[in-house]
Parts: sequence; C-alpha cells; structure tokens
Amino acid sequence: MRKIITFITSILFLTGCFITNDDQEGSIKKSEAVFFIRDVSLKEKSKLDLQWSFIDLRSNEIVMSIDLSELGYQTGEGLDENKVIKLVNELATEINQPLVNPTITRVGEIIAGKTKVSLAEEDLIDQMLSLAYYNKSIFLPIYEEEPSVTTADLKSIKNVQISSYVTSFNPNVAGRSQNINLSSQSIDHYVIGPNEIFSFNEVVGPRTKENGYQEAKEIVNHQFVIGIGGGICQTSSTLFNAIDLAGLEVVERYSHSREIGYVPKNRDATVSWGGPDFKFRNPYEFPLLISATTNLQTGKIEVNVYGSYKPDKLMVSAP
Repeated sequence: MRKIITFITSILFLTGCFITNDDQEGSIKKSEAVFFIRDVSLKEKSKLDLQWSFIDLRSNEIVMSIDLSELGYQTGEGLDENKVIKLVNELATEINQPLVNPTITRVGEIIAGKTKVSLAEEDLIDQMLSLAYYNKSIFLPIYEEEPSVTTADLKSIKNVQISSYVTSFNPNVAGRSQNINLSSQSIDHYVIGPNEIFSFNEVVGPRTKENGYQEAKEIVNHQFVIGIGGGICQTSSTLFNAIDLAGLEVVERYSHSREIGYVPKNRDATVSWGGPDFKFRNPYEFPLLISATTNLQTGKIEVNVYGSYKPDKLMVSAP
C-alpha cells in the first residue's frame, strides 16, 4: 500500500501539485511546475513547448513563430548563433523598407512618400541569445522614420537647375541601351532631402532579367565580359558628374579597372548589385530633385539636379 501511495504522490508532484490537508498551500503554481520539469526532465524536450513567437508591437500581431530546434537549441548550450543571425537577416529582409520622399512627376502629379522601416538586427540577435528558452514572446525592435521632405517642398523644387551633365552611347546596341534606359528611369525625379544619402544600388535595385535588364558588355577585372545589366555604369557615371557639379558630397565611389569612353578618366562611378555602390549626400538645408532622361534615338543620357534655389556657394567638388 505504501508503494502505491508513493507512486501516486510522485506523479502528482511531477504534474505540478501535491496533496496536503491545506490545498491552497499545497498547490504549486503552474510556472513553478514548469521550472521543476525543466530542471528534472530536460531530456524529454519534446514534451515542452519550445516555441517562440515574434510580435510586431505596431500592430500587436505575430509576425512568425519558430520551434527552437530550428535554431539549433541544445540543452545547456542554448541556441546556435549562426542560425539566429540567419533568421534575423531573413526577418530584416521581410520587414525593412527604405525611406522614400514624396516626389512630383513631369506632369506635376505629387506621389506620396514612404516611411522608412528598419529592424534593429544586432539588438534582436542579442535579445535572442540572452533569453531563456521558456520565454514565449519576443517583441521585435522595429523603428520608423518619416520622410523629411513635405509635399509643400515640392511646389518649388524645380525652380532652379543647379547642374546638368550629358553622356552619349550607341543606341544601336539594344541590350546596353535598354539597361541605360531602365536604370535612368529608376533615378528619374528622385527627391533627396537635406543630409540624406542616396545609394544607387538601393534606388535602382537588382539588375535581373525579371526586372527587364538584358545582357550586355561590362568590365570585370580589366576585361570586357557579357553580363546582365551591362551599361548601367554609364547611368551612375553620368549621375556622378551631375551631382559633383552641384556640390553634393560623395560618400562612396569606385572607378572601373580600365578606362571607358563616355566620361573623362577618373570621372566614372562603377556599380554592381551586391558589390560596389555609388553613394552621395545632400549637404544643403533644402531638398533636391534628380532628373534623368534617356533618348534611345540620339543615344543621349542627361542628368539634371534641381532645387528651390541655387546655393550661394557650392560645396567642394569630389576629387
């Protein structure tokens, strides 16, 4: 009889309660029972709820849920840091949105801007690696930034042409011409606010067949090779010379490994998706508008920089 009572008592204790004359004092809280099972029965991991839910506080909605086994959870060792980093990178890809200022089209139509949304990846990684596995919810550190340019700024943004630059290409080379035209359309009527940084790769996006880009010659390691998007460096180089004449601050620029014909020596800006980028900053206290047009008949690409008024003194040009 004593063995039976002992067996029953053990079962009740493992389930989170035991029997005494005072039921209120004898009940173990649910959370305490979980801690007890964690300490005694970690080998039976399948019986525990090893799952985290990632919550967006802006909407209070669950973005995703994941079983910790997918993050390489090991008893006594925690999570696999590489798998945590990979997951956070994937989350950032889904969540992050670049800031887009409102702009005005060639016919005067105003297009609303977009708020910048960014996931603080390092903060989230630290949070995941330091949390105990039995935490059920993780609140994502998401930050938002509103555009600094207003629609009122757009009314006079094309009052003054601050600079202009034109380069030529062979319009009979269809693939290259198409790539120049597509990339110039991407930067056309782009508004850059005070102190903001323009990234060519971010604005133009991936140069893929799905996005309309074609095969054409490009320079790789001093050699001409065929690649998707060949020719877009003429767009970025024309843009560089235009913004340089306007006195904007060059943040990042690379030259080709050999001379090219459409701009003078050392006046180019090579770009590659996932590689070299061309970035510059608007150092003025007012927004600027970049205009880009491509003429597929004459083989001309022209980039202009506009503002509400011309600066009294242009900033120092890039070397």
